[in-house]
Amino acid sequence: MAAVPVSWQVEANDGAARRGRLATPHGVVATPAFMPVGTRGTVKAVDTEDLASIGAQVLLANTYHLMLRPGAETVAKLGELHGFMAWDGPILTDSGGYQIYSLRPRISEAGVIFRSSYDGSQVELTPETAVAIQEQLGSDIAMVLDILVGLPATRAELTAAMEQTLRWSERALTAKAREDRALFGIVQGGPDPELRAESARRTAALGFSGFGIGGLSVGESPAERNGALEAAIPELPSGKVRYVMGLGETEGILDAVARGVDLFDCVLPTRLARHGKVLQRLGDFSIKRSEWATSEAPLDSDCGCVACRRYSRGYLRHLFNTKELLGQRLVTLHNLRYTADLMATIRSSISAGSFAATRDTIVAARASQPREEGVDQ
Repeated sequence: MAAVPVSWQVEANDGAARRGRLATPHGVVATPAFMPVGTRGTVKAVDTEDLASIGAQVLLANTYHLMLRPGAETVAKLGELHGFMAWDGPILTDSGGYQIYSLRPRISEAGVIFRSSYDGSQVELTPETAVAIQEQLGSDIAMVLDILVGLPATRAELTAAMEQTLRWSERALTAKAREDRALFGIVQGGPDPELRAESARRTAALGFSGFGIGGLSVGESPAERNGALEAAIPELPSGKVRYVMGLGETEGILDAVARGVDLFDCVLPTRLARHGKVLQRLGDFSIKRSEWATSEAPLDSDCGCVACRRYSRGYLRHLFNTKELLGQRLVTLHNLRYTADLMATIRSSISAGSFAATRDTIVAARASQPREEGVDQ
């Protein structure tokens, strides 16, 4: 396949919301789009044919986990990520920055030192090796190594993480070798609007192909998240893609699209599915509830996924209560189809100039049903 530069082009605007086309070496992604998360080279419980069937356009994989098992060299020998996973579409890899947040490694100016979550061995990751590993994996879009700070955090902590991420970003750009692949910068700054604006402005000046907005979904309120986006987005180039990392709940996606975001990823749809939590246009619910024991209704009468076409709520409840793996697979497919359909609806509404009304309708419909305990992300 001939090398194609990664680029984004707007097709329609509706207020700050925008519809566009993200061109990559492995195809074009219609945005706004959601990326199912295949941390270890697989989206749990489903295969890549399933993903194509429910409308997934682009997948996300994790650098930290894949560099440990099976190793980047092994993936490269097996056709890079696309051949390894048998996925012909675009792939984005995150850099391992989230593991800095979740695994608490030792951080220095040089990089980070982890203890492997598999065997306890010492693992070092630097801005340069993070890029090299992602290029070896062959993802269409790589992310810089960044520092993600959980909340609550002091302004000094947020500032230090932002500054280190900026220094590492410069090193990552110097290390980039593959011209047929993209490298995205990451905006940090926590919920502080001034830091967010500064981080976005300085990251944009480095000239990345696109921009992730990180450090969200770590304990901030929706108002804080929206404030961070409102501060950062005006400082980013209008002609490049914007990606909020780790955001997957319906209302949050709608809020972010309304502020000009194009890409999303999150484990939420698949993680909830494995616990029997169903995403649905009229409100999310647990399939394990006793009221579904004899229900002949589908999960959602308007959904075209295999779970909704073929199986009743009663049957799906039975699968979960008997711990049959088919239940996890079917609800995973449903939740991913729900999310893909949500993004398609958003894109259509932007083209039609009706995004605000569509957003209000979706939010009102979901709010009309009692919110179930345990269905939050």
